[in-house]
Amino acid sequence: MNNLKSILLVGIGLAAGFVSCDSGSMRRTPGHIYAPDMTYSRAYDAYTSNPNFEDGQTSRLPVEGAVARGHQLPDHLMEGDTNAYKTFTTALRFNEEEVKEGGRLFNIYCGICHGAAMDGNGPLYNDGNGKFAAKPANFKDGKYVHMQSGQMYAAIKFGKNMMGSYAGQLDIKQRWMVVAYIKKMQSQNGGDPFAFGAAGTVADTAHAKGKVMADASTATVPAESKDSKKKATHKREEY
Repeated sequence: MNNLKSILLVGIGLAAGFVSCDSGSMRRTPGHIYAPDMTYSRAYDAYTSNPNFEDGQTSRLPVEGAVARGHQLPDHLMEGDTNAYKTFTTALRFNEEEVKEGGRLFNIYCGICHGAAMDGNGPLYNDGNGKFAAKPANFKDGKYVHMQSGQMYAAIKFGKNMMGSYAGQLDIKQRWMVVAYIKKMQSQNGGDPFAFGAAGTVADTAHAKGKVMADASTATVPAESKDSKKKATHKREEY
């Protein structure tokens, strides 16, 4: 009798299990649910044909104007536009650590030619005993100490003469950090400091700098401006 009860209980349990599995399969079967394509989306592998687009391609280009997360907006600087180089600048501001990082990047990518001292005597020239017969640019020379920041940026992005482009090695912010470091070192040797402005505006020319200095020497400073000037001296120095 006990054996018969055990057999019946096992049979009931198995039957319940089969019904449960069958009900589950019915719930998961397209046709028994509303809008099955919402649950079972049809996926297309990359580089395969896709009937949902006119060109039949699954892989799509980013939306026009989209910027990848963590990347900067494009600078829109065109190669060969030397007039734009001279007036091109940035709204980025760098603290001391970022300028120091610019120096590290300079030594990695620029120092081998221009030298860690920026005198053009890097390892590839080595006083004429290196692989380069011609001496690279000496950033301490008068031709370069007053060069606009945008021209230096363009040289990094597009290359110049025998120098190749470093756009693949340095992103937009890193290029400006390198320029800020160069201008900082030049400013300590009689050169122009790194100037800021909205991208695409004239804010880094010697003429503009001279005009500002001339206006400041003849202007009358209000009392409140004097207080502001005192406060400004305690702010963190930026380049």
